[in-house]
Amino acid sequence: MFISESDHQTEIAGGLHPVGSSPVALKTYSLPLPTRIAFVGNYLPRQCGIATFTTDLCTALAAEYGSERLFAIPVNDPDSSYDYPEQVRLELEQEDLGSYERAAEFLNFNGNDLVSLQHEYGIYGGIAGSHILTLLRKLKMPVVTTLHTVLRDPNPDQSAVLEEIARLSDRLIVMSEQASQFLRDVYSVPSEKIDIVPHGVPDFQFMDPNYFKDRFGVEGKSVLLTFGLLSPNKGIENVIRAMPAILATHPNVVYIVSGVTHPQIRRRDGERYREELQALAEELGVASNLILVNRFVSAEELVEHVGAADIYITPYRQEAQIVSGTLAIALGAGKAIISTPYWHAKELLADKRGVLVPFENPDAIAEAVLHLLDNEGERHAMRKRAYLHSRETIWPKTARKYMASFQRARFERTLQPKAAQKDDVAADAPNLLPALNSDHMLSLTDDTGILQHAIFSVPNSSEGYTTDDNARALIVSTLLDESAAIRDGREYSSLSHRYLAFLWLAFNANSGRFRNFLGYDRRWLEEIGSDDSHGRALWSLGTVLGHSRDAGLRGAAGRLFEAAVPATLTFTSPRAWAFCILGMQAYLDGFPGDRAIQVVRNTLANRLLDIYERSHSTTWRWFEKSLSYSNARLSQALILAGWRSNNQRMIEAGMDSLKWLVAEQHRDDKEIFVPIGSNGFFIEGCEKARFDQQPVEACSTVSACLEVYRLTEEGLWFEEAQRVFRWFLGKNDLQVPLYDATTGGCKDGLHPDRINENQGAESTLSFLMALLEMQEAKVTNAHERHLEMSTSS
Repeated sequence: MFISESDHQTEIAGGLHPVGSSPVALKTYSLPLPTRIAFVGNYLPRQCGIATFTTDLCTALAAEYGSERLFAIPVNDPDSSYDYPEQVRLELEQEDLGSYERAAEFLNFNGNDLVSLQHEYGIYGGIAGSHILTLLRKLKMPVVTTLHTVLRDPNPDQSAVLEEIARLSDRLIVMSEQASQFLRDVYSVPSEKIDIVPHGVPDFQFMDPNYFKDRFGVEGKSVLLTFGLLSPNKGIENVIRAMPAILATHPNVVYIVSGVTHPQIRRRDGERYREELQALAEELGVASNLILVNRFVSAEELVEHVGAADIYITPYRQEAQIVSGTLAIALGAGKAIISTPYWHAKELLADKRGVLVPFENPDAIAEAVLHLLDNEGERHAMRKRAYLHSRETIWPKTARKYMASFQRARFERTLQPKAAQKDDVAADAPNLLPALNSDHMLSLTDDTGILQHAIFSVPNSSEGYTTDDNARALIVSTLLDESAAIRDGREYSSLSHRYLAFLWLAFNANSGRFRNFLGYDRRWLEEIGSDDSHGRALWSLGTVLGHSRDAGLRGAAGRLFEAAVPATLTFTSPRAWAFCILGMQAYLDGFPGDRAIQVVRNTLANRLLDIYERSHSTTWRWFEKSLSYSNARLSQALILAGWRSNNQRMIEAGMDSLKWLVAEQHRDDKEIFVPIGSNGFFIEGCEKARFDQQPVEACSTVSACLEVYRLTEEGLWFEEAQRVFRWFLGKNDLQVPLYDATTGGCKDGLHPDRINENQGAESTLSFLMALLEMQEAKVTNAHERHLEMSTSS
């Protein structure tokens, strides 16, 4: 994996290599960074290791990638509140299940790219911290969970919670090989889902401990140090019991214990443990050699505390400690370390990076301390090994590894999208077409034309208008006005006049071309629009001339159509050719004798045929070396032109390309339509982009399939159009409907983790166009079945 320093995009070449897995067979990709990451866990100033870790991780990521990308959602323990920094946007109340539900809604509503969950059983409410599952089950974006505790012998509740977290997470990060092994062996987590990212550490300088000793008034003394939150399982009393033997040989040794009592212990027992340690030191006569620093150490103070130590000691009382942040920090500071052999210590201190002593054995601690104090060369060699080993875990490098895991999670979600929870899934009525609802199209339309974008369902005036969308709107309004069978009681002719007026405004008579982008202030942002926008405008004009019964509308459309045709022969865009062909053929259906238009149509169709014959192969049956947008329109236009001009080569090429395209745009089960994603498209020889899936692709494929159905009367094409149309209604990768029956709008696209909730003109008009064609075809299909039954009887 390589992180470019210039753009911070990750290159995946041959796949990532999580522990125990083989490389994933992927091409090389440049993956964009997530733009919005939420960190769920604890956060400073709450005094706990998870809060320190989450804050340090966020700080490191902000330094590498910018603070605007991330924010935190911490958990408040009962009866507590904290003065959080501005990075905190929302707070969870540990035992309030409703706060987890509200947080999930907040995260989904704000369009976050990813959630980074910091998991420790004790910080979340419910049995074994099960409240967090409520949040995870409702999230629509990828989740990467860092597991701070992985138990070898969990109880049934702990096991069930962690297994569910693993299922709901896209990736799991652990900090040791031992934790990874437990996930595989105890919880049956596949190795390819696990990333090992060691605990991050500050970028300490390799310094002489004497530099910091005056801060604690211990100049000239040998300093032993333990730091972190105090609790009885830390085994500090065993170091105190070792002190008499140590002092007998080295009377200038002092033992510093730095840190406040763990808040949960303090709530339950007060300062009893600290008082017991002080009493034990007095009993053994070593109280003057013990310094208890009773405060939560800040990041700045940490440098001084760790820096002053000659030997760092973690005397934990049991092996079930899968990660120790304090041990990782001591290693990163290049300390000589003595530790009991808990899981994380055995891994971190391998290869002579530290000394392991038995649990509950003060004599062994004393012996190890004396050995290191008496052998300065060995102690400094150990320090160097520890320091060099930790260079790969300093926070900047750790942040990059986390970002790589985040990027991989998002990338993998595009390959294997997750369906929404059942309560979000559309009703399973695949063959029932929704009733027509043009409310949102009307909402987007003002006295100028149709606005191109919306914020959710609210028109976004600041983005202005396009010829593209007003041409689409003119096609839809014309079809609505024509089709009495599906009309909803509204008069659509006036809308058609408005959209046609926009096209007249867009047409520049001097250049013979349409402009495309119009600001809300009615100022054109260009003199000449794209070939495609011109082609769509001509398509809409041809639709009016071929389908409208409004004489005035037809007259105005006819004059503009005639003025717009000459420029089409200069176009180089295959899609512009296709749009023009569709418009010209719609015109020719009403005026079949216009030989001049026939010639232009045939010229453009022959261009499509030519590029197909030059581009296609046995494995790539397409017009270009890539699939991008509105793909099926190329096949549709060539088939239609070939059929009307009796050109068998065009028909065969168009059918061949459409069959191939349809096959490429389905999931393996063949029942789910998967349009070519706009986030990368599909280049020959490369992986096809699965997302972002766009309504315009579903619309164009429905139209092309129905075109062939109308021409051939082969029922399989009607069935395919039905299958594609269901994509709008929820038969898609996420099993979430894009069509909003309440507003009549269609959402703007399907991301790997969620729907784009904005309901713009292109998506809404694409849905309405597909619905109108499906309703018309269903009437035709029902009529044909009736005739078949009548004939057979």
